[in-house]
Amino acid sequence: MTPRSLSTAAGRRPVIVDAALTALSRGGYAGTTISDIAREAGISSAYVLKLFGGKEALFVAALNQCFERIEHTLAAVGTRETPAETLHAMGGAYADLIADRTLLQIQVHAQSVASIPAIGDALRDGLARITHFVKERSGAEDGDVQRFIAYGQLCHLVVTSAITDIDDEWARILTDGLRHPDAAKGKK
Repeated sequence: MTPRSLSTAAGRRPVIVDAALTALSRGGYAGTTISDIAREAGISSAYVLKLFGGKEALFVAALNQCFERIEHTLAAVGTRETPAETLHAMGGAYADLIADRTLLQIQVHAQSVASIPAIGDALRDGLARITHFVKERSGAEDGDVQRFIAYGQLCHLVVTSAITDIDDEWARILTDGLRHPDAAKGKK
């Protein structure tokens, strides 16, 4: 990792959050150290601790960054003729976004440690933010928004479990009609 030349704490915070997002998406909460994040950011562990206080705050900041990126991607889609067409376009944009596993993995890791109060709160806040955004932007009925979110979670499962690599009826049932990055190739 190349050290970054930033002189202020305000300038370094986003760099550290990006590094935390990358490192935590790879190793998860338990498997990632402050040193891993600092190394990814190209700065000292002591400075990371000074700015964030600990790994929990870094995980929350990384998860918030994840949901900001998701919302930004969905917002770029714009509205279509019908709510269903808007949801379909948003689904395609999300599938493209998670082809880079970073955002997908941080969400999966967050779900696994949601019992940590601050992380659980951040996860629920992020899901609420995306759900409200999708509902408002698409104009879709609640049930359609629920299915949109549920299919996104199913895509996470399909990709992280490499279900697309399994040639069996149950796997075809779970993957039929889904747009998701190919588990092996990182492509839709």
